[in-house]
Amino acid sequence: MIAAIDCSFIPKAGQETYGLGNFYNGSASKTERGLEISVIAVIDVDRKQGYSLSVQQTADRKSSETDKSKSKQKQESRVESYIEQLRATKPYLPKQVRYIVGDGFYSKQKWVKAVEDEGLESIGKLRQDADLRYRYEGEYSGRGRPRLYGEKFQVENLDSLEKVEGEKWEKQSLQLYTQVVWSKNFQRLIRLVYVSRVTKSGQQGYALLFSTDVNLAPEKIYEYYKMRFQIEFIFRDSKQFTGLKDCQARDGVKLDFHFNSSLSALNVAKLQNRGGEARESGFSMANQKRWAWNEYLLERFIAELGLDQTLIKSHPQYSKLCQHGLIAF
Repeated sequence: MIAAIDCSFIPKAGQETYGLGNFYNGSASKTERGLEISVIAVIDVDRKQGYSLSVQQTADRKSSETDKSKSKQKQESRVESYIEQLRATKPYLPKQVRYIVGDGFYSKQKWVKAVEDEGLESIGKLRQDADLRYRYEGEYSGRGRPRLYGEKFQVENLDSLEKVEGEKWEKQSLQLYTQVVWSKNFQRLIRLVYVSRVTKSGQQGYALLFSTDVNLAPEKIYEYYKMRFQIEFIFRDSKQFTGLKDCQARDGVKLDFHFNSSLSALNVAKLQNRGGEARESGFSMANQKRWAWNEYLLERFIAELGLDQTLIKSHPQYSKLCQHGLIAF
């Protein structure tokens, strides 16, 4: 298991609503007025399933977006609120959780240091112009302070990186390279994973992933960071099916109750899905909703027609009727 953290934008119109401010909307790729929530989720890597554990609304810090110094200060204050959420959630994390994964926004020294203080390791994504240096492995000249770092990492030159071999990567048109390097931003050694991929259009792109655990296998770093996207499915399903963005309350306590209720309902649906024979192949909230509707409709027919529900529900075809209209995986 791993833990993941991310934020979601919720459009909100009106005045005097708690936390209402200007936040980044990933769907529109711009800053808009509304609310923002931060969610820490536990990701079951084997089942590829995410479960929300903590949700916290981001309090807006009043500042001018045109003033760069104030904008940076506002961003830092939000990082501190995410750190407070992590500290409050840490006692409730499963004991198997050792890594917490975040996107590029969380690749900050303050966040990485806070994660380390909580006894966890960070996995994330670096900027493409990240200042990284190789470890110096030459001989000591015998004069002055021993040299610690070698040449600066350049994305154009991958000769100093180790290629990760495997047929799995070739099938996915991926190439993984790795090395332990020094990060100037984090002021520590990290495990760097250079991920290169050829798109369907023939263009080649790359991403720089990292882990503060230098002994973690590069394949695991890539797999765990890929699992981070499960938290995006949590946001999608809760907005589409459990009413995450439909609350009309303006009070902070009521909004907090609504956000927790919406995400908890999604968790319950996923737990119900784990026990179904026909639903083990994957989870779809649309399927879960359809299954519940089919069960309700069949029970309504049984009640209105005065049929023996024990006889009908024990029939082998009853489960098949409940699956009518489900999306095939």
